[in-house]
Amino acid sequence: MGIDMDSVCSGSSLQLLAKLLHDAEEEDDDDEHVPRCSVSTMTPGSIGPVKKETTVTGTFQVKPENRKTIWDTEEIPEGSEFDDTWDPREQPEYQILFKQCVGTEDVFFGMSRKDPSTACCEDMVIKIKLPETKYSDITLDIQDKVLDLRTPKKKLLLHLPYPVDSKNGKARFLSEKETLEVTLRVSREFDFINFA
Repeated sequence: MGIDMDSVCSGSSLQLLAKLLHDAEEEDDDDEHVPRCSVSTMTPGSIGPVKKETTVTGTFQVKPENRKTIWDTEEIPEGSEFDDTWDPREQPEYQILFKQCVGTEDVFFGMSRKDPSTACCEDMVIKIKLPETKYSDITLDIQDKVLDLRTPKKKLLLHLPYPVDSKNGKARFLSEKETLEVTLRVSREFDFINFA
């Protein structure tokens, strides 16, 4: 039995086709896995065999928790303890740059797998403009994914694009440019592949 698709274009033709298919399903009662539904109630879930509902019974253990907490410590993103939306200090201008060590074997001969992308960069340099600021006024806290900088007039909470080695970073204040340069070593999971 062949069906011409050009003739099945109106709504009434589709309803007749659905009735024809529905009648064919009623004749074949031994096939229980075919869903019985009309076109108006057909959803993506009605395609395929009918799934039987399963109920799970048993005892579940609920770990004791502090009633005063409304979320687990794992649910809180790193650095959110520094975020203060009511702080009136403005955010300074900043720039994130990536740096990599290359030699002549990389530049001229292409002997390593390094390319100019950020995936092949070893260091992240963050330049923060701090006008009218002294070096002694700067408070800087660096974690694996967060940089928190505070001065009397400026505040910057920066979620870093890559995790960094927070214990081995360098910071220097260029007083003539009124800029703080923070250099951090990027520590990604698959760096051993990029730098092989």
